[in-house]
Amino acid sequence: MSETMTLDFQYTTSIEKLWTALTDSGKLARWITENDFKPDVGHRFQFRLQPVGNWDGVVDGEVLAVEPPNRLSYTWASGEEKHTVTWTLTDLGDGKVNLHLEQTGISTVQGLEGAKWGWTSWCGNLEKVLEQ
Repeated sequence: MSETMTLDFQYTTSIEKLWTALTDSGKLARWITENDFKPDVGHRFQFRLQPVGNWDGVVDGEVLAVEPPNRLSYTWASGEEKHTVTWTLTDLGDGKVNLHLEQTGISTVQGLEGAKWGWTSWCGNLEKVLEQ
């Protein structure tokens, strides 16, 4: 079984500012967690989160696609799970931008619900970063 999660968020910002928040390591650290991300296809990176139980808190990734300022895709791997995260940005006009998230390869319903909860929380933090 492989589940796909999709979420959409709308922000009052410019598409360039939102793109930077998705691709700049320092800004990512402010809304997700510490990382060594670089928006270069083939770059391998890690998100380092708080360990929980038997999980070490490390998410390994590799950048798959960088199409500024509209599309970013990377792998999201932890333990036995390996997903693909794709962000698509669409300028809606009037200073509004839609951020579409698709995460594929989720193996359980529990994982799907956890991903929804996590990304919804992080994207709330993203809104605060965009306001600064």
